[in-house]
Amino acid sequence: MRLLLDENLPKRLKALLAPCEVRTVREMGWSGRSNGDLLQLMKAEGFTVLITFDKNLQYQQNLARYDLPVVV
Repeated sequence: MRLLLDENLPKRLKALLAPCEVRTVREMGWSGRSNGDLLQLMKAEGFTVLITFDKNLQYQQNLARYDLPVVV
């Protein structure tokens, strides 16, 4: 499972999610991207879950379109 940590989360959370493959938005060079762009990049790169603190994401994006689980 490939997890992506949004840029609003602490990097230390990454260690707690092992043994999953975890990357941060910053590591991927995607800082500052819009949520729509981020979801498209995730899908293209094979990520399976987005972990974010953005409680408004579900209202800003049609998440069913991307078929990616989002954990808030």
